[in-house]
Amino acid sequence: MTVAAEPARFSTPPGLHYHEAMTQTETNTSPYLESAYANDRAHVFHSWSAQGALKPTVIAGAKGSRMWDDKGNTWLDFSSQLVNVNIGHQHPKLVAAIQEQAARLCTIAPFHANDMRSEAARLIAELAPGDLDMVFFTNGGAEANENAVRMARAHTGRHKVFSAYRSYHGATGTSITLTGDPRRWGSEPGMPGIVKFWGPYPYRSAFHARDAVEECTRALEHLANVLMVEGPHTVAAIILETVVGTNGILVPPDGYLQGVRELCTKHGIVMICDEVMAGFGRCGEWFAVDRWKVTPDLIAFAKGANSGYVPIGGVILSRRIADTFRDRVYLGGLTYSGHPLACASVVASIGIFKEEGIIENARRLGAEVIGPELEKIATKHPSVGEVRGLGVFWAIELVRNRKTREPLVPFNASGADAQPMVELMSACKAGGVWPFAHFNRLQVTPPCTTTPEEAREGLAAIDKALEVADRYCAG
Repeated sequence: MTVAAEPARFSTPPGLHYHEAMTQTETNTSPYLESAYANDRAHVFHSWSAQGALKPTVIAGAKGSRMWDDKGNTWLDFSSQLVNVNIGHQHPKLVAAIQEQAARLCTIAPFHANDMRSEAARLIAELAPGDLDMVFFTNGGAEANENAVRMARAHTGRHKVFSAYRSYHGATGTSITLTGDPRRWGSEPGMPGIVKFWGPYPYRSAFHARDAVEECTRALEHLANVLMVEGPHTVAAIILETVVGTNGILVPPDGYLQGVRELCTKHGIVMICDEVMAGFGRCGEWFAVDRWKVTPDLIAFAKGANSGYVPIGGVILSRRIADTFRDRVYLGGLTYSGHPLACASVVASIGIFKEEGIIENARRLGAEVIGPELEKIATKHPSVGEVRGLGVFWAIELVRNRKTREPLVPFNASGADAQPMVELMSACKAGGVWPFAHFNRLQVTPPCTTTPEEAREGLAAIDKALEVADRYCAG
């Protein structure tokens, strides 16, 4: 990518300084902290892990962009946990909103109306593009994608759903089949009717494209051809991450989302944008689709809606699709759909985003700090093949050879093959920053509330840690 000369540095809006109050005296007084590690190893079964290999860090607390363990070690949280703590840790207004709602009403069945559920839905619909103005609440992103597909199939009367190879949509039955990365292998054959296609990725083009413009054209031609041979009249939906998350932080070239929208409109196919990671400020917009002025038929959301303080997700529906179920029962539901505590946190979170200029902060951080600093890092380290991203959603793609673009570690590496990335992550943590790593990529995804000073501090630690990766380079 190319980045313009570094703009003038910006100052942090006053509302974002809440996390500066964190001191080492903020001690976790839980009576269970001392036995946390032993009890975890004895009784907790962790996701996506070989249980015997785990040595989890006991996190005792967090505030703003930092977290610390039970031994007093601190890190800048450049992973935002699982790319979800957009508003930062322990925002006092968000914590207070949850406490206040707990005092009023902790839970209620989803078939009742509830003030916080209604207000959360109104606010989300107000933010959503185009005619997306109804919300079905879920417990998280996987269930959001699960229900979005169910809605599309019921709306169209068709069965097939297209999803990309470089994708992650969740671990429930349909969502894991939609997923393109190796995490789906253990659940196959899975839900029938899922068809995979290649999305755009200029750095490792599946279409031998020479630039982003050609990549866009050829990726759309490929998608149109797959539709042709599958029979577009059999396809209910095309689901894609607006900006691919875990599988590369792949920002679509200009024109790609518009092209997908046109194909969907032409063939009566529902366009589903998975914004579980990309939404609510992560890309410097309320929804990433806003950057390209595209209106899908359904948006799946979760993570950033309330920064994971209480589990929640959902599907935002266009009026056209919602009307399908005006006189017809929607065959889907969840006991905790629109949980009052979760919805109260969404209402508070949206208010905080607006009051404190958090969307704008994320956008400026990407354009004025993270992007330019990563470009400087790329010029210094032979292990850096490419940096890419926007807002507070960035990837450093690591290679052994810039000319051949051989990845630093193989696809889906484990054991000794993954050692270079293990060493790199250890070096980052030793330097006081905890980024997100996947395959041969180091992902820079701090909270949207991160200050320019914190961003530079964390990037300086990553800059130093990349010396570890450089030792594996042949050129």
